[in-house]
Amino acid sequence: MKNFGENDTIVAISTPPGEGGIGIIRISGENSGIVASKLFKCAKKDLTVENFESHKVVYGKIVDEKGNVIDEALCIAMWAPNSYTKENVVEIQSHGGALVVRRILELALQNGARMAEPGEFTKRAFLNGRLDLSQAQSVMDIIKARTDASLRMAAGHLQGKFSDEIKAMRHDILEVIAHLEVSIDFPEDDIEDVAKDEASAKVRSIKNRIEEMLSTFNTGRILRDGLVTAIIGKPNVGKSSLLNTLLREDRAIVTDIPGTTRDSLEEYANIGGVPLKIIDTAGIRETEDKVEQIGVEKSMSYVQKADLILALFDTSSDLTKEDEEIINLLQGKEGIVLLTKNDLSCVLDIDDLQKRLQGNFKYMQISTFNNDGIKELEQEIVNRVYSGTVKQAEGVFVNNVRQANALKEAQKYLEDCLNTIEMDMAEDFIVIDIRSAWEKLGEITGDTVDEDIIDQIFSQFCIGK
Repeated sequence: MKNFGENDTIVAISTPPGEGGIGIIRISGENSGIVASKLFKCAKKDLTVENFESHKVVYGKIVDEKGNVIDEALCIAMWAPNSYTKENVVEIQSHGGALVVRRILELALQNGARMAEPGEFTKRAFLNGRLDLSQAQSVMDIIKARTDASLRMAAGHLQGKFSDEIKAMRHDILEVIAHLEVSIDFPEDDIEDVAKDEASAKVRSIKNRIEEMLSTFNTGRILRDGLVTAIIGKPNVGKSSLLNTLLREDRAIVTDIPGTTRDSLEEYANIGGVPLKIIDTAGIRETEDKVEQIGVEKSMSYVQKADLILALFDTSSDLTKEDEEIINLLQGKEGIVLLTKNDLSCVLDIDDLQKRLQGNFKYMQISTFNNDGIKELEQEIVNRVYSGTVKQAEGVFVNNVRQANALKEAQKYLEDCLNTIEMDMAEDFIVIDIRSAWEKLGEITGDTVDEDIIDQIFSQFCIGK
């Protein structure tokens, strides 16, 4: 039997809401065994949860305060420190009905546990040293991953590949600080110039490593959150057909009637491992229909905030007034111009379109009718996302704003450090800048982060994780 103290014991449902094959209720804290033993009764009547062997599945029944059987269940005790939170953890696996899972949760609350806050299990894992902050954040990234590439990146972070890079740089910085402080403490040894030269070389190396990591931020962010892609074009140009083709399912209604899509549809597509958050917008045109008019206004707003614009123009007809509005809307922007319906006779003057549309656009011909050009389009999207990065190294990509900002600030301190060295200032001033860089990198792993930031990060987690 483990040593149960008076520390807080938390409980939450760890499976998604609704009906399912099983439901899991997780309890964590020193009194987890005591709480669980009051509602889980083992088939062997002389065996209570507090005396379970760690990581062994035990069959039994859930009973209420009156002894009524609620459900048959399995119980797993995972005693500290060999658990997710490094505390005593008990998990109860029942049938997955919403009512029965909720009832078991209520019994745990009645018997001494309190409701876990969002992300509190993972927060305890971090505070107890099982995960660093970067690894803890990757837990939610794994849950939300939409493609294999997204999952590889999140799994790499969870395994510590990203953290190892940060820790290695912090270790190198500490070595620089140590050499400089030796020079400060023993000025008679005349090692000042040597220490400064070594510091300059190492600081430049670390700064370059940070720059390489920051170059992955755009790709990492997209793999984590999705590439916001707006499909823009006049009514009946093939926007919904393109959406269905990229999704590989009939998600949007496709008809010959202009204005069928009157609002924006948002869906995720997996394009070569890249999660595309595709917005199929309403066709841009003048309309008296108030609902469609709102959809057109939303379409125009999506052009401003999209990561990628797919602008569609019908090659089987001349430019229309609606096309002119789209050209004006896209002036000075960048994206991909898709010349649709290339299975039909080409009427559109493409050279004229290129002259009118000023911006950084790549032109591609496609047909959703026979899938011409679709593979080339998908490859172009993947190339844009991975440009300048190594596709096999997703596990060390920077994938959120907090990490990127900390790296940028650390880089700035290292630049200040180099300037200080070039100005031949005393080692004390050099140490101030480089120690600030060391602290900023520590914010990524949680070694030097404020408690308020920790609370804010874990508040974004789901309850039960």
